[in-house]
Amino acid sequence: MIFHITEQAAWQTAQAEGAYQSPSLASEGFIHFSTDAQVVATANRFYQGKTGLVLLTVDPSRLKPELRYEDTLNHGTFPHLYGPLNVDAVVDVRTFEPGADGTFSM
Repeated sequence: MIFHITEQAAWQTAQAEGAYQSPSLASEGFIHFSTDAQVVATANRFYQGKTGLVLLTVDPSRLKPELRYEDTLNHGTFPHLYGPLNVDAVVDVRTFEPGADGTFSM
């Protein structure tokens, strides 16, 4: 499984439209994902203190666009999806809120 952190409102829009498109798809050409081992570090690096988030669990075998594992300078290899995320590839959605100190854990 791979994981993506997004705002609850963005996920609700995706459900209505049948596909999810993060801002990075337009600006970078892909949607950022994390492996299970990378989720907490990603959340704390980019979303610390932010509320109203959900964590999407995605089954890579259900993806329609191409998924590539690519090196990210000084941060390891991350999954990148080169197209909109089809909502039927999402197998779980859970509220993903930081703790009282603003950091995330699983």
